[in-house]
Amino acid sequence: MPSSEQLAELLDPATTALLTVECQQGVIGTESALPELAQEMRESGALGNVARLVSAAHAASVQVIHAVAERRPDGRGAGRNARLFRAAERLPVQQLSGTRAVRVAPPIEVAEEDLVVRRLHGLSPIAGTDVDPLLRNLGCRTLVVTGVSANVAIPNTVFDAVNLGYTAVVASDAIAGVPSDYTPAMIRNTLALVATVSATDEILAAWKHPRRA
Repeated sequence: MPSSEQLAELLDPATTALLTVECQQGVIGTESALPELAQEMRESGALGNVARLVSAAHAASVQVIHAVAERRPDGRGAGRNARLFRAAERLPVQQLSGTRAVRVAPPIEVAEEDLVVRRLHGLSPIAGTDVDPLLRNLGCRTLVVTGVSANVAIPNTVFDAVNLGYTAVVASDAIAGVPSDYTPAMIRNTLALVATVSATDEILAAWKHPRRA
């Protein structure tokens, strides 16, 4: 684990972005298509920690990107090459473009300077989306990853970020998956091998007292 000084250097606001993954009403909100995941996000404290990190990022001038998964009402362009995609078509709540389901869920606040990147396909908010070129244009080298789920989208995000040359920081208490014991196992046995793992309070401390050149 990095020291507080090393973490502050890694999380330099000038070269860091915070990514929220699928933190949308239809996934983690009170009317979720995945109520077990939404409940875990709330009861674990992960949702509150994502909101804290977003608020602190705004205060520290860290770029925030909200990655939202959605589909057209006609399903055009959506994949059907995985069981997950086909199951999603039958869920009672659909992540349809322009609906309440694809709005960022409270208490997470979306500021005017935030970027919202929407995808119609795939398992990752990075592959095949605008996230990578936006990060490069912003001069980002470190990506803080938060949101859901530890089962699918979060590991995809971390692997894609690392493969593209970014340093990934996983906010360990600001992600969630099901069952509840799966998330710490995924972090310990997989994500910790390729990313820096840090708690929300440690990240907040780094942004409150950034390293000065």
